[in-house]
Amino acid sequence: MKDHNKESGIPEPARTAGPGLALPIAAVERDTGLSKDTLRVWERRYGFPQPVRDSYDERLYPPEQLERLRLIARLLGSGQRPGRVVPLPLAELQQLLLQAAPAEASAPAGPELQALLALVRQHEALELRRALNQAVMRLGLARFLTELLAPLNAQVGEAWVRGEIQVFEEHMYTESVIAVLRSAMGSTGALPQPGMPRVLLATLPQEPHVLGLLMAETMLLLEGCDCVSLGAQTPLDEIARAVQAHRAQIVGLSFSPAFNAQLLVRGLQDLRGRLPAEVQIWAGGSHPALQRRAPPGVTPVPRLEDIAGLLTSWQRDRSAAPA
Repeated sequence: MKDHNKESGIPEPARTAGPGLALPIAAVERDTGLSKDTLRVWERRYGFPQPVRDSYDERLYPPEQLERLRLIARLLGSGQRPGRVVPLPLAELQQLLLQAAPAEASAPAGPELQALLALVRQHEALELRRALNQAVMRLGLARFLTELLAPLNAQVGEAWVRGEIQVFEEHMYTESVIAVLRSAMGSTGALPQPGMPRVLLATLPQEPHVLGLLMAETMLLLEGCDCVSLGAQTPLDEIARAVQAHRAQIVGLSFSPAFNAQLLVRGLQDLRGRLPAEVQIWAGGSHPALQRRAPPGVTPVPRLEDIAGLLTSWQRDRSAAPA
């Protein structure tokens, strides 16, 4: 038997396992963005990770090793070298990542954010959703995204780095937010407006995180765009086909901080070459590779607030283009 089940990508024992059990190499690859070959090379070269073996002699990675690997992936994305970070223990990785984190992500949490974080730590999923729904009604959806949810995401990420939130708690938080956003989007009644672009939304292969993508979709809908979401881990050739089929004018991609920087740059360059020049590529998120220098023909979108201005520029350029 290979490293993954033919149909699901996860061996049968791990598919029904709880959050405290070891994961197969395919699941670790999807979670961290670190390729199977990379994990095997590090195992030989650095002595980490140190997977256990299942009854088929396939690699399984305990939760504490997955936690270290996720931190390592984020540090690699910020420009660190494997030889520097792979051998480090968890506490040193956490400290190094906190030092590298953007200043705004380390801002103290106000009372409302602290209360929401407490619900995550207390595993109060229903109470968390109720509190988030109340915030949507109080602030309105646009302000909820920019004033509460974006800083809350940063606080959850920082709490995870410090070891205050476990992986399963972060997943519970993400699923709760997704449920709230989908419900709020369904009740807005927002319709595409004349003169606004059709935006195709996706993440690249090995990027399983969709929360940023859904937040961007919500903001684009509020601005009057016609959005088509392909979801997570969409192959590049399928994105190109979908652009043609839907006659999309913008491709919006989302990147989590843990996404491999080399894969990010290569993926964007490859996709740029597959699309017509007039189709714009917007790359969302605070990934360090996008902050340093995005590939030519790619527009970084570090904040949700930037979307309105970019749409105004798109409309102006379209009006100025020859018929």
